[in-house]
Amino acid sequence: MSLRTSPLTARTVRASDSSRAVPDPHTTRAVRPARAGGRGNGLPRLPRGRGRTAAVAALLLPAVLVGVGAQPAFAADGDSDDGRPKEPRPPAAMSTVGGAQLGKPGTQVRLKPGAPALPKQLTARSWIVSDAESGEVLAAHNAHWPLPPASTLKMLFADTLLPKFDKNDTHKVQLSDLAGVGEGSSLVGVKEKYTYSVHDLWLGVFLRSGNDAVHVLSAMNGGRPQTVRDMQAHATELNARDTHVVSPDGYDEKGQVSSAYDLTLFARSGLRRADFREYASTVRAKFPGEVKRDKKTKKPKREYFEIQNTNRLLTGDVDLEPYQGIAGVKNGSTTNAGATFTGVAERGNRVLLVTVMNPKKDEPHAVYKETARLLDWGFKAADAVEPVGRLVAPGATGLADDAKANGQDGAAGGGKNSRQQAQTAAVAHPGEDSGGGGWTAAGIAGGSLLLLGAAGYGVHRRWPLPEMVRRRPRG
Repeated sequence: MSLRTSPLTARTVRASDSSRAVPDPHTTRAVRPARAGGRGNGLPRLPRGRGRTAAVAALLLPAVLVGVGAQPAFAADGDSDDGRPKEPRPPAAMSTVGGAQLGKPGTQVRLKPGAPALPKQLTARSWIVSDAESGEVLAAHNAHWPLPPASTLKMLFADTLLPKFDKNDTHKVQLSDLAGVGEGSSLVGVKEKYTYSVHDLWLGVFLRSGNDAVHVLSAMNGGRPQTVRDMQAHATELNARDTHVVSPDGYDEKGQVSSAYDLTLFARSGLRRADFREYASTVRAKFPGEVKRDKKTKKPKREYFEIQNTNRLLTGDVDLEPYQGIAGVKNGSTTNAGATFTGVAERGNRVLLVTVMNPKKDEPHAVYKETARLLDWGFKAADAVEPVGRLVAPGATGLADDAKANGQDGAAGGGKNSRQQAQTAAVAHPGEDSGGGGWTAAGIAGGSLLLLGAAGYGVHRRWPLPEMVRRRPRG
């Protein structure tokens, strides 16, 4: 398997890996910490004191979630003979939303004769590969295991709050807006007493995973508690029953969990929105900085600095090329969550969603490389596997269709009826693109975005790419 290059129109700036990130001079403003824990973004801080292993061992506890509201699920498996924490084990039974087979621990795949085998280099605790159009789950590994999500939870934050504000609205930041930003959080560089547009703040959320931008938008939404309630309600609406929201930015908090399945639901829902697609696929942008006196005119002038997306499959890095057809969505890394990532990519006429949670750090950029391996496998195997489940539609209709499907196809949780059910189970989504009830997947291949479904999940229409991420023709 190789990661194939898809060059960017603008020159790609090679950014260091998040674990080796050098602070940007514009993002190092000190924020008084309000709570301890890991970071809620793609820029992890080094563990302190007893270190990462003790934190992970104390956090993950098997629990049983079977089609009900999410419950925090953590614990340690005890220590091995040498005193080191044992690797956490998934619950023996998990949620069956999307199909009974997805509730089983371990790898779930149903290969037809001649189908390519799954990649060998997969170390993540949980992952899922799904067809973004039909909702069919092609393969999964502990898909419903509730784990700390890190900044991939910002997909739910964005899908919840994007419809609430016009992008041209402005807000003058108060110091209280930044209260509660956790120690070690990544910051885009928001400063109190400065005014920012909603568009600026969303760029800070998507590109730099800025917890400062998240907290300002939360303040605009009535505060952190209100935002957490809104996010939890939206997760319930999307039938994401493994998710328990404690912090809107994904920062490590006791009881805050999601699953690879739920994170994929959040991405799929968010990609129905043109603004979500645009932010998720933006490689770089200008962010407003301080106001300084112009040397020539002597008048006050707002400075701007460049920010780049921390999604390494989108931007590339020293030992990693941009993935062909990638269009987002969100990466994250915290002490307790490890590295997490949800990505969407288009190749030919197929759009795939892959979520990977907490791979072992045996290689640099492991979360991206394992995602790329699963995407490569998915594009090759999509027509050579029987689905092991489905991504449910939102609302009561989605759950009803899911229950009906489970009764029809048993443990497989998928099968030949899942595409038809996905097409007929569309539920109206507030703020979606004009033209109907389908959701939108962001596709980059061929310089287009793919709108999936004016009348359902399987109808195609084309949308133009944001210019800043349009790919140059080959040759």
